[in-house]
Amino acid sequence: MEPRAAQLRRREGLGGEKEDRPSREGKPHFGNAKCPGNNETHSGPDLLQWTRHMQAVKTQLLEQAQGQLTELLDQAMCEAIQAYPPQDRPVPSIPPDSLCKTREPSLGKRKVFINRKSLLDELMEVKHFRTIYHMFVAGLCVFIISTLAIDFIDEGRLMLEFDLLIFSFGQLPLALVTWVPMFLSTLLLPYQALRLWARPQSRAAWMLGVGLGCMLLAGHTAVLSILPIHVAVEYQLPPASSCVLVFEQVRLLMKSYSFLRETVPGTLRARGGEGIRAPSFSSYLYFLFCPTLIYRETYPRTPNVRWNYVAKNFAQALGCVLYACFILGRLCVPVFANMSREPFSTRALVLSIMHATLPGIFMLLLIFFAFLHCWLNAFAEMLRFGDRMFYRDWWNSTSFSNYYRTWNVVVHDWLYSYVYQDGLWLLGGRARGAAMLGVFLVSAVVHEYIFCFVLGFFYPVMLLLFLFIGGPLNFMMHDRHTGPAWNVLMWTMLFLGQGIQVSLYCQEWYARRHCPLPQTTFWGLVTPRSWSCHT
Repeated sequence: MEPRAAQLRRREGLGGEKEDRPSREGKPHFGNAKCPGNNETHSGPDLLQWTRHMQAVKTQLLEQAQGQLTELLDQAMCEAIQAYPPQDRPVPSIPPDSLCKTREPSLGKRKVFINRKSLLDELMEVKHFRTIYHMFVAGLCVFIISTLAIDFIDEGRLMLEFDLLIFSFGQLPLALVTWVPMFLSTLLLPYQALRLWARPQSRAAWMLGVGLGCMLLAGHTAVLSILPIHVAVEYQLPPASSCVLVFEQVRLLMKSYSFLRETVPGTLRARGGEGIRAPSFSSYLYFLFCPTLIYRETYPRTPNVRWNYVAKNFAQALGCVLYACFILGRLCVPVFANMSREPFSTRALVLSIMHATLPGIFMLLLIFFAFLHCWLNAFAEMLRFGDRMFYRDWWNSTSFSNYYRTWNVVVHDWLYSYVYQDGLWLLGGRARGAAMLGVFLVSAVVHEYIFCFVLGFFYPVMLLLFLFIGGPLNFMMHDRHTGPAWNVLMWTMLFLGQGIQVSLYCQEWYARRHCPLPQTTFWGLVTPRSWSCHT
């Protein structure tokens, strides 16, 4: 038998140069490190920076795994508590913040919040990705230079005109004043209704409280449903001001529903116990401002606020608004302003759609970056909200089902939790296709309502695209398609879809101004004017 020491020496000899190993104390060696199979040496600071990065990645993965494991253990403990006592033993009192108070039985996973950065913030740390961002900034500079050059040539002066921006945000103070009663009704009425239902009292008194709580919720729904529509129609709010109202209307309705959906079932189950209480008012107030539509009493928080990061995101959001105005003013208005004055032809329609694909995809990217990244991250930073996953890498999607899940995670979480999962629960865990169709129907109707509210007319382009193109594509382009060709196909469909929307909505906008109705009728309001207006 060959001695053990000789065997070790022979193996080291076969391996060539002896590889560096950590010391016996376990301390890493930060000299000129050399990786096996790589002749490139790395300096000490570079290796130290890489080690710190890997430690941060490890910490993030451990936190995520811990959050998911905690959720599974909470669910198991909840089920054990519910099934605990035999029939001959009393049921133990469960505190109001018990694990079992969270939800009714669901058929899917529950949203778990953890501390994590937005994906673009992580990508911006890569030099090559920052260059793409710089290219978009350079494009904004080109638009500004072209505007100045054209004004100088035509008018003999250097002056930036913001007529489109000023028109779009006209009557903004009125929209902000209208927001105040909308917010107050959401802040006070649902919370007071929950307190009435959570109060332990006799059955007759409790039934009276239930009736009063339902009246409060009916008043809350009426304020959010009627007030913004009345103001927008009565005062003819322009698009951007209408956008503020309708976004807040939909956001507050979704938040109040989430609050009641997460708290009412547990409150009703535990009503006969002792120590029942509604969630704290401060947690509800925080939820109304934090960038999520799923209510929890607590969220992961960051240790401090980086005000320079807040200012940077607000500045970038403002830059995106200016960028969008330049795109509409230079690429859309000159093409569509007089299109309704020309005779209709299929060739002109197809060319207008092809022309609108580029500004359309620019508008999509600007909306994504301005709202889903800059705006939400600014509020998350001010509120120290830790979970910044407002979107995923939707640009890498090879299927429309993945694109719908990753484009807007904030809204997707709400639809998944309260439309898809609750729909499956109502259907007894069957008919997943019907539950998914319900999600598409709700999303399509709300998107079309937003477009109708902002533009001031009914033209169901978004509704038809959602139901008759987006829905089938969700089932045909599924997650089993993973090749790069499918990503190219997805982007091609996005380009064409945005071109169709920009072209048809712009044509309808100018047709309604060039061909006003002599008499207001219902069919005149819902019939597209661009089909018949050729003055």
